[in-house]
Amino acid sequence: MTKLPIEQLRAQAGRWMQQRPSRVTADMLVGQQRALQAIAQAQAVPGHYAHVFAIVPAGCEPEAMFSAVAEQQQWPAHDLHDWVYVVNPVDETQPICLHLPAGSARAVVERLWALLDTEPDNRAPLLDSLQAQFNWPPLNRYLQSISDKKFEDLPGNELANIVVTQDSKVAWHYCPRVTEADLFGEIRLQTISGTVSSELHLIQPGALLKANGGTLVIDAEQLLRQGDYWQRLKYILKRGEFSWQLPEQGAFYAPQPVPVHLKVILAGSRALLAQLRDLDADFANLFPYLADFTDHYPAQLSPVANYFQYLSYLQQRVEHRPLTDDGMHRLLTLSSSFTEHQEELSLDTLRLIQLLQEADAIAASEHESRINTDHLLQAVSNDQQREHYLAEMSRQAMLENQVKIETKGEVVGQINGLTVVTMGGSEFGEPSRITATVHYGDGDIIDIERKSELSGNIHTKGVMILMAYLANLFAGKDPMPLSATLVFEQSYHEVDGDSASLAELCCLVSALSDTPVRQALAVTGAIDQFGNVQAIGGVNEKIEGFYRLCKQRGFSKDQGVIIPRSNQVNLHLSDELVESVAAGEFSVHVVEHVSEAFDLLMQCPCGNATDSTKDTLFGRINKRIRQAQHQEIIRRWWQFW
Repeated sequence: MTKLPIEQLRAQAGRWMQQRPSRVTADMLVGQQRALQAIAQAQAVPGHYAHVFAIVPAGCEPEAMFSAVAEQQQWPAHDLHDWVYVVNPVDETQPICLHLPAGSARAVVERLWALLDTEPDNRAPLLDSLQAQFNWPPLNRYLQSISDKKFEDLPGNELANIVVTQDSKVAWHYCPRVTEADLFGEIRLQTISGTVSSELHLIQPGALLKANGGTLVIDAEQLLRQGDYWQRLKYILKRGEFSWQLPEQGAFYAPQPVPVHLKVILAGSRALLAQLRDLDADFANLFPYLADFTDHYPAQLSPVANYFQYLSYLQQRVEHRPLTDDGMHRLLTLSSSFTEHQEELSLDTLRLIQLLQEADAIAASEHESRINTDHLLQAVSNDQQREHYLAEMSRQAMLENQVKIETKGEVVGQINGLTVVTMGGSEFGEPSRITATVHYGDGDIIDIERKSELSGNIHTKGVMILMAYLANLFAGKDPMPLSATLVFEQSYHEVDGDSASLAELCCLVSALSDTPVRQALAVTGAIDQFGNVQAIGGVNEKIEGFYRLCKQRGFSKDQGVIIPRSNQVNLHLSDELVESVAAGEFSVHVVEHVSEAFDLLMQCPCGNATDSTKDTLFGRINKRIRQAQHQEIIRRWWQFW
């Protein structure tokens, strides 16, 4: 067991500040090498079956991120063209699709008008000039079909509609809102003198045609909300051809299909990826490349100097005041706390933007030219003030003893477990009183939460693991003649997770050995069947919750928490708590095995699990078991007699 010094209670940003370069270049893609490499590989592979699924964390700005990727990688334009629909000289309802060199559509249409305005006998020079300037087979074929016609000879009232004009500098398109019109485009209808019809100018392209020849990025969640759109997109990608959805009402109007040659990137969550892989057999074939964008930067594996490029991007994005040196130091500490890991820094763009915007506003209100530590801490405090109303109400119930939580003294069969409560969209840590009682029985541990159907599956598993640990110690050869009941007191909602199993085991050992537990210590941790203490989640919220209760009641100088040693790297505790640890008012202990927690909580050595002669925890339990076994033998003899 170890009592942690204050240096280990949060990330040490000082060593990161030493790596701060004198000059930085803004880069929002720092730390995304894995995803960038996947996209680059996919872009280099042609064909209909080489598309990408990009996992985009919630804190990213997808459009800005993919714009940066496209600029950095210079995404290729596989087959970039302008797309023009021209009137079909034979059938007005079936316009002809022409693909022209990128950027040439307007000039070609103007030359077509000039051609049709010229008498057929005088068109030879114009035709030769047009074919010489735009020597394009589809255009040449169309010129032959109208070489002897005037505009009046063509059906309808229009010559052409430039559907898409391409710019080779922007060879990609983002579709954040997926509707029929936004993704695929539409053919609109008009009513003239009671007749419903369509014309060239009513052909409206969607993102798919605008990106044709380049790259199309689609919001995957938006796409999959409409199953028909997903099926249609797959069909287009397989065939390499886009056909217009015919109007449901009105006259027949069927523009010529458009050949499609583009790279598609679906941007979504990891959960959505798992569903697609499980439920859609076509997905793995069409989207074999995974671009896994991350929301954290591994400072222990990558140069921290690069992270300052990301912070420079944030400054350009927010346009906030520059930070002082102490402000930058604090920003690194807060960034690391967002990841809940002392060796990682956050790439959660939106969360960092919100923090910097509020800190900048605070600095502006104080007429400061730079953001310092106080401004950042005030922004964090403001956020906590907004979010922690329910936590304060819950703590008030404990202070008024409406919810009974002991933080002083010693009690047999009672312990303070640490939990994370999610309520009304808020999440906070608080202690929970766990109690255990022992009675004569068959060795069963009755989990009242499970009996009352308030136990989740993982919590039930945790209780079964601690039962296995106790059975391995005390029921290896003979049946266990004692049973116990275990419960979370004053808990009226479902209990789940295995993070209370260490506290529950300590509580049971206290009840079995009739040894009191120190109520000044609260416990969290999972265990395995051999008594090893394992990591849990929400460790910072749990510690802060118990600390604040102790502070409001008044410190007794021996209060603290017991956590798994493997969670030490996750600690990011507040300045206030760290100062209390430094002053000796509060402590954080880490343990690797349950025996260490027993020593701290019950201040009695464990001893040998098979020795009942010594005054140890296990000796007391063995002695009680033997007494119960002796009573069982007498009872059986009496019944036999």
